[in-house]
Amino acid sequence: MRGVRTGAVLAGLALLTACSSDPKPVYQDAPSPAAVVVEYDGSLEPSAAVLVLVPAEASSVMVTDFDQLRLVLGFGSLDKASPPAELASFWSKVPRTAALSSGMLRPFEDRLRADFGIGQDDVAWEATYAGDSAGWVLAFRPTTSMADVARAVRAGVGPLKGASVDAARHLVTSVAPPEVADSWGAEPEMVGLAGREAVSTYLVRGCLAFDTVFGAGMQAQLAAAPAAALSGLDELDGFGVALGNELATVLLGDDRSDAFERARIAEVMPPTVPEFPLAMSRPVADPSTGRLGYTLGDPAAAAELTRTQHLPFAVCRG
Repeated sequence: MRGVRTGAVLAGLALLTACSSDPKPVYQDAPSPAAVVVEYDGSLEPSAAVLVLVPAEASSVMVTDFDQLRLVLGFGSLDKASPPAELASFWSKVPRTAALSSGMLRPFEDRLRADFGIGQDDVAWEATYAGDSAGWVLAFRPTTSMADVARAVRAGVGPLKGASVDAARHLVTSVAPPEVADSWGAEPEMVGLAGREAVSTYLVRGCLAFDTVFGAGMQAQLAAAPAAALSGLDELDGFGVALGNELATVLLGDDRSDAFERARIAEVMPPTVPEFPLAMSRPVADPSTGRLGYTLGDPAAAAELTRTQHLPFAVCRG
């Protein structure tokens, strides 16, 4: 089991700006990520635990931690036995948060509860992955009857049809998990981007095409200054976005000489929809660790930008 959460999400980001007149940054200790993840460990943060369940062929992983979401919204003790009014109150607030998913099982809640005694409130966290290999993972809370989950899987309810159940680890996966050596857990560069406490985490292999971030045909319309800013970026092999309640942390990998430029590139580029600076503002950067930080002005908009890959800091070099 993961330890007791504090609700203070992503507090370890070093604050650093590009102005020479600013005071020197104060660096806070951050836990060193493991080089690889060799087996599933449910005590890890979900974005780290899931890596051994994600095939190497996937290009992105999206994780929503519902246990963390309950905590930051003030519903830490909520479970399926809670009064219906409390459950409804929690779910009414979720769309205004940085949750990347509203719950895979929510559309099938009535049948799952009536016929199998389970539901979305039994899910601790969920993840989806996409690319040449696509699928999903549901991690159920320890108190959940996995026998009831298995019955729902056999009945083929919603996305559970054809899924694989690991009762011992309280997991349900869309397909049988890969061998660890053939998973993201065996890739140190991807492991290093995961494992931060967050409401949601998005991990991507590589950078994002300009057309994906800003719209088709926009790169040809760039003025000289933004075009120069784009060509001045370093190559990006992968990135992670950890969305909290008030802050977002972006991990680009160690020793990023372009950290400041990537943190602020949205200021000189065409607008995204939603507008990136309104959703994620006040950028800060730490070149030595490749960490960027933003204040979440609109958590729901930040989640939408992340889901749709409208993330200027991750654009490919021009």
